[in-house]
Amino acid sequence: MNAAEHPVVPRQSPPPEPGDGRLPEDRRRTIRRRLITATIIVLLIGVPAGYLLISASQSRRSGQDKAAEAAAQGLREGWPSRMLRRIFEVPIPWDAQDVEYYETNNWKASRMYVQFRTSSNGLDRFLTNVGTGRAALTEGKVTVGARDTKVAGWYFGKGVAWSGTTHTNKDPRPTQDITVDMTDPMAPVVYVVSAATP
Repeated sequence: MNAAEHPVVPRQSPPPEPGDGRLPEDRRRTIRRRLITATIIVLLIGVPAGYLLISASQSRRSGQDKAAEAAAQGLREGWPSRMLRRIFEVPIPWDAQDVEYYETNNWKASRMYVQFRTSSNGLDRFLTNVGTGRAALTEGKVTVGARDTKVAGWYFGKGVAWSGTTHTNKDPRPTQDITVDMTDPMAPVVYVVSAATP
């Protein structure tokens, strides 16, 4: 029989010997490895997806709040944001009650209208933090103009112990027209129009 008649069989590698350093994986180790891989994949995909969902929800809620605020006409109940209080320099005292506000913006000026009831000490703290004091209040004076009164829906009629002052700042800082209902000196009601020119 010559070489052409013999079939050529490829040479096979010998089976691994027990001493080559690799042990066959048992079932427990395989399951553990797959579980760790699955956990890593879930963390790599799930955590960023969760952050995206939370961020989208917060952004939508914030947009809805801003839209509601922009659509509002006249005073609305609640405290203005810290940012608005800082921009318009209206430091509402911590003990204030019945807080209402309204913000308007146009190319000429931005205004924030704020109304709240406070204590006698709260009024002093408010005036001091604005940069003025009780001595600046003029009895019988209403400093909020007719236009602003109409926008805010306020009424400054007779029979009320009004006191008022205007605290002027250098541009671009806002100027505050402050009128206080002192009928009950222990619970004065403060009306503020803070106007800032861009």
